[in-house]
Amino acid sequence: MTATSRPTTFPTPMAVPLAGLPARVDVYEVGPRDGLQNEAAVVPVEVKAKLVHRLVGAGLRTVEVTSFVRPGLVPQLADAEELLAAIDRVDGVRYPVLVPNERGLDRALASGVREIAIFGSATDSFAQANLGRSVDESLAMFAPVVARATAEGLPVRAYLSMCFGDPWEGHVAIPQVVAVATRLMELGCTQLSLGDTIGVATPGHVVALLDALGEAGLGVDRLAVHFHDTYGQALANTLAAVQRGVTTVDAAAGGLGGCPFARSATGNLATEDLVWQLHGLGIDTGIDLAALVGTSVWLAEHLGRPSPSRAVRALASSSTAASAAPSSEE
Repeated sequence: MTATSRPTTFPTPMAVPLAGLPARVDVYEVGPRDGLQNEAAVVPVEVKAKLVHRLVGAGLRTVEVTSFVRPGLVPQLADAEELLAAIDRVDGVRYPVLVPNERGLDRALASGVREIAIFGSATDSFAQANLGRSVDESLAMFAPVVARATAEGLPVRAYLSMCFGDPWEGHVAIPQVVAVATRLMELGCTQLSLGDTIGVATPGHVVALLDALGEAGLGVDRLAVHFHDTYGQALANTLAAVQRGVTTVDAAAGGLGGCPFARSATGNLATEDLVWQLHGLGIDTGIDLAALVGTSVWLAEHLGRPSPSRAVRALASSSTAASAAPSSEE
């Protein structure tokens, strides 16, 4: 190959496993919800539906679609019912939605949702900013939501934000996080996603929190991790968690995201960056990286700005990526 010639195949990492890692990691895709909720402009519902279809076509088996919050609070997700009606659901794929309260649950059930998530906080400051109530008050609000959803046979995921730091309160003590996490799971939730909402975690902190949760009876089989990349630590933190046995990792295609209620929060860990690392470790994800990159390139064009994902930027010049989406969506 000459210095000016292009590779003829889509680049992939050389798989070199590390001892003690799981054979498979499930990627919990949050781009359509946690990613698009932070966009300045409202993305048309047909674009959102096509994004979900393309993500599923790329191999994602869990795609968090939207949130049933009050439209005035998050106008970018005001079209939740319309979006769910526009999605062609595929057998074997999970399409969870976020619900903040019983009214949100009513709307979700009416739309045929079969899996939900609730969104708590380890700190009172963020609970007030995001939910307008304290941690204790928010747990009281979630209790009937979880009970009703469970009675309907719906799995309930619990997000716990500000697990590693809070923009108002600073450092968050590990015992404080463990206490709130335990109370959330005692409501009957099936999985807990640990959120580094403002991206301040480092690997040692991740390991210490996972170990403390394990000592409290919350093993890694019930945990997921959700890292933001504010200080460039998301991949390092993910590897630390996977080495500790975590097998569910949240990510957003193209590195979309942030948090409208915590302005210091930047984008989520990019799904493409995560998949490149996992595949390089010999870990199966079931995801077609070329199709995923093609999807993020397509979405970036609709958003009018380049993807912040380093893997997308590095791989987007490949001719394979530009045409990698499922043909049924062209």
